[in-house]
Formats: sequence, C-alpha cells, structure tokens
Amino acid sequence: MKFTVATTLALATTAAAFAPAPVAQRTTQLSALKDDLANAGKAALIGAVAFGLAAAPAQALTKSELNELSYLQVKGTGLANRCPEVVGEGSITPKSGQKLIDMCIEPKAWAVEEEIGKGGKTEKKFVNSKVMTRQTYTLDGIEGVLDSAGGSIVFKEKEGIDYAPTTVQLPGGERVPFLFTVKDLVAKGNGPAFKPGFQMGGDFNTPSYRTGLFLDPKGRGGTTGYDMAVALPGLQSGEEGDDELFKENNKTFDITQGRIEMEVNKVNVEESEIGGVFVATQLSDTDMGSKVPKKILTKGIFYAKID
Repeated sequence: MKFTVATTLALATTAAAFAPAPVAQRTTQLSALKDDLANAGKAALIGAVAFGLAAAPAQALTKSELNELSYLQVKGTGLANRCPEVVGEGSITPKSGQKLIDMCIEPKAWAVEEEIGKGGKTEKKFVNSKVMTRQTYTLDGIEGVLDSAGGSIVFKEKEGIDYAPTTVQLPGGERVPFLFTVKDLVAKGNGPAFKPGFQMGGDFNTPSYRTGLFLDPKGRGGTTGYDMAVALPGLQSGEEGDDELFKENNKTFDITQGRIEMEVNKVNVEESEIGGVFVATQLSDTDMGSKVPKKILTKGIFYAKID
C-alpha cells in the first residue's frame, strides 16, 4: 500500500546504560530525533483514513464469529494474527473506572524514514517497506482502565500481549528490526463518547529490542558475557583505536518513546465493541547502543471491547 507522510517525526528517549562514559553522548544522539513528533501521527492518521485503511479487509470476521472457530480451524490460516471486524455506527459513553479489554492492534503497512538524494540534494522521506516477520506481529489481549479528564476519555494501558519483535525490509534490501509495542500507553480522547470520528492518542514506551542477557557474535552482552572483543585486544587498549569499538563493547538498554493516534469508525453498541484505524510512530532497534535508530511509521486497524 502506497502512502505519503507530509511531515517528519522524531521520538523522545531515555537510555538506561550499563557503561557510564557514553551516557550523555548517547542521550544527546537519541534526543536529536525528538524535534517534531507531536503532529506527525495525526497527519498520517488522516492519510490512513483517506487511503482506505478504515475499510474492512476481505473475509473479515467479527469477534463472535472468531469465538465459534476451533483451534484446528484457526491453525495455519493467519486468523490468529487478525483483528476482529466491528459492525455498527452507534455511540458508547463509558463510565470512569470501566476498562477496554481484548484490544487488538494489527499493522497493515510500514514505512521507514530514509534520506533520498535527488538533483544533488537530499531530503528525508518515508519509504514503503515489506514486513519480513511471520504472522506474529499483531498485538492482542491488551487491556487498561478508562478514565475522564476535562470531559474527555483517557485510556491507560496496563497489560496484555503489548509488544511484538518485528523486522521490515527496505527496497534496497536493508532490514530494520524494531519492537512494535504500546507499553504504558496513555491515550487521551477528543470527547466523552466512542463514536465514528472519535480520536484518541498518546505516548508509549518502547523497550530495547534485545535484553541485557543477549550476547553478540563476540560474546559481549549488557549484563553478562565478555566486556570486549577477545580477538582484538590491541584495538581496545584504552588508547588509540578504542573509540571505534567503544559502543560495541559497552551495551546499553535503550528505552525510547513512541506515539500512537487512533480513530474510531465502527461502534457495536450491543456487543460494546469499537474498531477503527491507527498510526504509530517509534524508533527502530539501536543494536544495544551501537547504531543510530531509524524512524518507523506503522499503519493499521484496531479492535477493543468496553467492559
């Protein structure tokens, strides 16, 4: 699916580093990507609706229809990676303390920000990319509390399958891994009721793609493993040449910040279900501090039930 984003995006970050020396430098590099995130998700959300992400996919099933299927009927079909369809255009006004449960967030399209050169000039644009991960990239079973602030709905994510390691491939063949997630999401709405056209959005935390126990090919890790490349001691003497391998040797657990914007377009009052489209922006994997992350744009559909 082709789409264009008219505005650039960047993401705020905090890094929990294991090596004290490069923390300030790492934070500065990641914070440089923070400039103009606020309006990017909203602009892309308008594009998502315009290009038809709001339309129900072929052979879409409702939640009740999915519940009637057995394990063998779902196995190998890809339905486990699909969000249910919602039918209806009513309105639901939740009370403070109610929950959104069974939330499902299914990506449909991905783009990665790249520098495109033309006529001797370079500019940053989002390039359509192809997902390389098998059908395990949908978030499901997410739930959280609904509250009210200033007469508008506020959703606070608490638990669920709220992260999915995902890899996309650029047209040139480069693969970009990232942790698709909505951890600790606090989404604020623009009204007191879920109805077609209702929008809500907010920031979430994106943990490191790899944990501290991960070991790279040379056995180096964040909390375990070697503290240097054993085969290259001459380049890691603390003098000349050490800077080149410093980030590779000193692993960090980077926690960055992303943003998601959602718009409701279907409401089933009888089943207390809502559905719509979303646009999420976040940073890619930093390879535990050794690489500068890329900006990722994800578009898709979501489903949730009000309890």
